[in-house]
Amino acid sequence: MNLTVLSPEKEIFTGTVKSVQVPGTDGGFELLDGHAAIVSSLKAGTVNVVKSDGSKLSLEVTGGFVECLNNEVSLLVAEVKE
Repeated sequence: MNLTVLSPEKEIFTGTVKSVQVPGTDGGFELLDGHAAIVSSLKAGTVNVVKSDGSKLSLEVTGGFVECLNNEVSLLVAEVKE
């Protein structure tokens, strides 16, 4: 599946991934290949990504939204803490 992570300032990540774990406002959840369509708000926390090559990426976000539709995942985040 494809993941795009955007903040108001810039594109943070775009690429093919195996999984994405996000901090949903009602609890964390994981998106995998073939996940049902979903839109959810995010609270502050860690987004964990497993890229298609097996490497991992962690992003500390301050909140935002996630959308998954047809194996396209979009994370629209308020801010990513460095």
